[in-house]
Amino acid sequence: MTMWGWVLFACAAAYALKLSGYLLPRSVLDQPFVPSLAGALTVGLLSSLVVSNTVSKGQAVVLDSRLFGLAAAALALKVKAPYIVVVLVGGLATAAGRWAGLP
Repeated sequence: MTMWGWVLFACAAAYALKLSGYLLPRSVLDQPFVPSLAGALTVGLLSSLVVSNTVSKGQAVVLDSRLFGLAAAALALKVKAPYIVVVLVGGLATAAGRWAGLP
């Protein structure tokens, strides 16, 4: 199968999964664990995406100035800074790390 075949298959599978959510009975969705499970899955998937994009380059694990940006953004989130400030602080910390000679 070609790459486009796999892409179309993935699109159809994602659409079928989304459609199956509409077919669930209301009694299943009213269970108390469903909202907490949905929130936990969202946080877990987003966290894994951030970490994998921060410490990987191709198939290698690298520790570079992006970690400074992530740490600075985490600190800005800790002090409840607005989103634009979090992004700017992370970008500036990464730039400072690269200016200091880190890869």
